[in-house]
Amino acid sequence: MQQKIEFKPELIKRYDKAGPRYTSYPTANLFNAHFSPEDYCAAAARSNKEVKPKPLSLYFHIPFCNTVCFYCACNKIVTKRRDRATPYLDHLFREIKMQGALYENSRPVDQLHWGGGTPTFLNHDQMRTLMEKTGQYFSLMNNDKGEYSIEIDPREVTADGVHFLRDIGFNRLSLGVQDFDAKVQKAVNRIQSEEITFTAINAAREAKFKSVSVDLIYGLPFQSVASFLTTLDKIMQVDPDRLSVFNYAHLPTLFMPQRRINEEDLPSAAEKLEILQAVIQYLTDKGYVYVGMDHFAKPDDELVIAQNKGQLYRNFQGYSTHADCDMVAMGITAISQVNNIYSQNVRDEESYYQMIDEGKLPLLRGFVLTDDDLLRRDLISQLICNFRLDMDHFMTKYTLDFARYFKKELSLLKTMQDDGLLQIDDKTITVLPPGRLLIRNICMTFDAHLNDNQKIRFSKVI
Repeated sequence: MQQKIEFKPELIKRYDKAGPRYTSYPTANLFNAHFSPEDYCAAAARSNKEVKPKPLSLYFHIPFCNTVCFYCACNKIVTKRRDRATPYLDHLFREIKMQGALYENSRPVDQLHWGGGTPTFLNHDQMRTLMEKTGQYFSLMNNDKGEYSIEIDPREVTADGVHFLRDIGFNRLSLGVQDFDAKVQKAVNRIQSEEITFTAINAAREAKFKSVSVDLIYGLPFQSVASFLTTLDKIMQVDPDRLSVFNYAHLPTLFMPQRRINEEDLPSAAEKLEILQAVIQYLTDKGYVYVGMDHFAKPDDELVIAQNKGQLYRNFQGYSTHADCDMVAMGITAISQVNNIYSQNVRDEESYYQMIDEGKLPLLRGFVLTDDDLLRRDLISQLICNFRLDMDHFMTKYTLDFARYFKKELSLLKTMQDDGLLQIDDKTITVLPPGRLLIRNICMTFDAHLNDNQKIRFSKVI
């Protein structure tokens, strides 16, 4: 069934503490340098030998940006020099070859994503060659049934460029807007007109992209309820399939570009809550479904359909309909999820180039999941994606006594149940409408690795 939200300010204020977004469990801050390329290769070999090997999900990190957005917390290389992409791609092609050799060619690529940085920093010849190199070493689908997506910057792409992306195989597109207000744009150094934005979205419609998603951010300098609703009014003119409305987390000690944002210009915590409440009301009134976390989609969107069937999934790319994939990620800082491991590549160009030149997988760190990690990952995924856990099915799947195994966690959930965030009976845990905005808090209850020292690494849940 479609998910509803009930906004209760007092509950939100009480539970609004720092916590993971659970694009992985365990979370990336626990990855360690003891993890080796041999660990990764062994996981790839195990995945090939499964009774029914999983399809693959490929992620490519294109780290370059022409200008810096002050709010950005992504791993990126800000440069005006387009020629810096050439050596990066040369090494990325060699990583593709190394990675491709580890996986059976019979495993189709169900999901493909280019993220950044700004993937559209590349020129058309470079993008076409990257797609061709990928197809040389992995089994890309040629029937348009895969979920092949790219993040674009509308300031970097013409209408013809959007059609080009469709021609080389992409069928889903996401683009950043953040806010149309001129004062806000100037404060965060992202000047982007409505005309440029709408040109890209309209071109995607003409090119028959299956989904167009728009990213917005609330909590930026000079934002108010009125100004943000004005941005939403404008976005509604082009009728996006999905919207991601992210909470800006101001962490200038961790992310240097944020030091250029004047804290005095940021909306207060109370104002941010008012903006969030207004956004939820606005989008649900427009017929969008709250998928979870920051995401809204139309009722006939694939994410909503998957959620209604209890089949939605979450990984480093966000919400996905492809729960049955091993994710192979390439490029600097990219994170893979294969069999029972996570691995992350090195974070800088120099280290990346050196390791590739030496014929090594450019791994920095990783994590080998225990059996307890695997079952907790499954449990957290079901709650954060589908707002429901069938305890009977879970017990059968993992051969355990749920009440005994999670005795401590169920005791902690009692307070949340008393607060109306969830309902627990003999067979199910169901997240109620007031608890859906606080789903991260509920999931944190089952996080065996979380402690107060780690929480300082995370943003607040609202």
